[in-house]
This record gives sequence, C-alpha cells and structure tokens, in this order.
Amino acid sequence: MAPRSYIEVLPPSVREWLDRALTERNFSGYRELETLLRDKGYSIGRAQISRYGQKVQRRFAAIREATEMARVITEGAEDDQDKRSEAIIATIQADILTALIDVREASDDEMEPAERASLLAKVGKSIATLTRSSVSLKRYQAEVRDKIAAQLDALEQEVKNNDGHVSLETVQRVRQQIYGIIQ
Repeated sequence: MAPRSYIEVLPPSVREWLDRALTERNFSGYRELETLLRDKGYSIGRAQISRYGQKVQRRFAAIREATEMARVITEGAEDDQDKRSEAIIATIQADILTALIDVREASDDEMEPAERASLLAKVGKSIATLTRSSVSLKRYQAEVRDKIAAQLDALEQEVKNNDGHVSLETVQRVRQQIYGIIQ
C-alpha cells in the first residue's frame, strides 16, 4: 500500500489552516507555507504542499462549477420538457468522466491496483445508471413531443372539417412555434 501523504495525517485544525492559507494566497507562496508549517512543528516539503494545493484547487473549482450550474439550471422558467433533469444528467456525466480520468491517471504510489479496480467498477456502475436515466429522459421527451403532435393533428383536422373557428394557417403556425420550443 502506498504511504499516506504527510498532509493527510495532519491534525484537522492544521489542515483547515493550510486549506485557508492556500486559498488566501491564491494557491501560491508554497515556500512560505513550508516555513510556516515548519514553525508549527511539521516537516512538509514545498512539492508536497504544491501537490496538495492542486488537489484543493481542483476541488474548489468543481464546487464553483457545480454551484454555477445549479444556479443556471434553477433560473430556467417552466420545465415542461424536463430540461433541468437533462442538464443535471449532463453535469453528473461530466463529473464521472473527470473522476474516471483521475483514477486512470493516478500512479501506483497514489493508489493500489485493487483500489483502482474497485473505483473503476463503481464508475462503470454509475455510468450504467446514468445511461439508463438518460434513455428514460429521452423516451419521456419523445412521448411529450408525440402527444403535442397528436393534439395538433386533431386540431388541424377539426379546422379542415370547418368545425373549428381557427384558420388552418393559424394552426400550422402554432405547430411550427411549438416545435421550435420543444426541439
């Protein structure tokens, strides 16, 4: 098994301090952080602090991205076509892809082969679940389009039979506008 990072075994209060210090320094000034840690009684090199800083920075970027996506998704108006679900599924798929790349790029020092295989199996299972969700969503969207088309066909037929009070041109224009929205 690969040895644990010295940073991972730091007391929680020291790690929280390091996380804050990294963000306050905009993920730079690693030599100064090395000195400050040494003053606190911890011998951790600049390179290890830099690697840890990159992990923290990626985590913060992912959180910012997820927060922004959630804001954009919830700002949408009505959701008749379940566009929010589609956006959420796409976001999760992107995150799983990123996790898959991280697992595959992890060196044997960072991750045991058995642990890597286990994580890849979990990612595979997650991808299968998301694929089923995506297929179900597409099926639902197709059903909605079919229902709208059937209603418009019935309305057009009513107009053609002169039983309605709307012109055929109006119904055709409505159809084009609705299809522009739902496609």
